[in-house]
Amino acid sequence: MPDSPATRAYARLLAESFARTVGHELIPGYVEMGDAVLAQALRDMAMPLVSHGVEADPIFRYANTAALTLWEMDWARFTLLPSRLSAQAEPAIQGDRARLLAVALAKGWVGDYQGIRVSAKGRRFLIRDTVLWTVADAQGLRHGQAALIGRVDPLD
Repeated sequence: MPDSPATRAYARLLAESFARTVGHELIPGYVEMGDAVLAQALRDMAMPLVSHGVEADPIFRYANTAALTLWEMDWARFTLLPSRLSAQAEPAIQGDRARLLAVALAKGWVGDYQGIRVSAKGRRFLIRDTVLWTVADAQGLRHGQAALIGRVDPLD
């Protein structure tokens, strides 16, 4: 994962939007942390954290180390992946994913998201207890959606 000013700024945006939208801190005390320290804290979190952008077919723009390990990809490959391709391709699963993304967009967040995902090596897993939220700045400009995955159950 690159340690660049853009990545640090996006890490700050993830933490701030989570606190504004969900009502508690993603990283306790993040407000006092410098951008580099906060970016490192998000990168090192045990819980997988991912985010996609606002494209018509959203592309992942962020993944911490736990998420990259879970999806069995490196940063360069993951950040080229349309987020819909991280989910099982079955129509019912894709439809449920789309519905929950729409609910999170309309309400700002969903706290009990779950769904089947697939790694780059074809391993299927169920994400549960996932917080899905809209990533927006203080002015309300939407930058994407993010997911903090609370639990992972292997299916294969």
